Amino acid sequence: MPTDVLDLNTITLMVLRWIHFFAGITWIGLLYFFNLVNVPFAKTMDADTKKKVVPQLMLRALWWFRWAAMVTFVVGWLYVTWKLYVATNAGMTGTGGLLTSTWGQWISFGGLLGTIMWFNVWFIIWPSQKKIIGWVKNGENPPQMAGIVKNAYLASRTNTYLSVPMLFCMGGASHFPAFSYITAGIVLVIGFLVAWVFINVSLKVTAS
Repeated sequence: MPTDVLDLNTITLMVLRWIHFFAGITWIGLLYFFNLVNVPFAKTMDADTKKKVVPQLMLRALWWFRWAAMVTFVVGWLYVTWKLYVATNAGMTGTGGLLTSTWGQWISFGGLLGTIMWFNVWFIIWPSQKKIIGWVKNGENPPQMAGIVKNAYLASRTNTYLSVPMLFCMGGASHFPAFSYITAGIVLVIGFLVAWVFINVSLKVTAS
């Protein structure tokens, strides 16, 4: 096997990509668990059951969820920065740059969607869930709870819809060498439709 291609940049980029993939699978896997399994399941629990189950389950799941999102976000942008400014001098507009190559355009689009999702996790879903879990644990139902539950739910649903086109973008960067606004729009529409189908199927799946 030739060893001259295994320089520091090649190894660094592969390690960063590996970490990004692993953290991303953890993050998106838990996102789908929350939206496709936990949301329908939560509707079957009474108040006493929720007091026992929600704090034990959600605090553990949300720890992995939010930190996997953070690692995915940070390492993803570190990978892009290293590839464009350390391993090469492509930058934003050079040959193979972020804005001048199909790789960079898909990564930019996917990175934008992923950044929105990361923001939702850390600044809407997690702060809201901390309050919700505390109230459920104490058997409380303050007036502001309904609004906070709705905000967390909408942010999580938004992430579910964004996740499908985002995943296409990450794969498309290396395996779909064509990008245009029309193509990106088609990916969004198909991605949203796929997410909608999965969400609606999840509401019909039973424990039997």
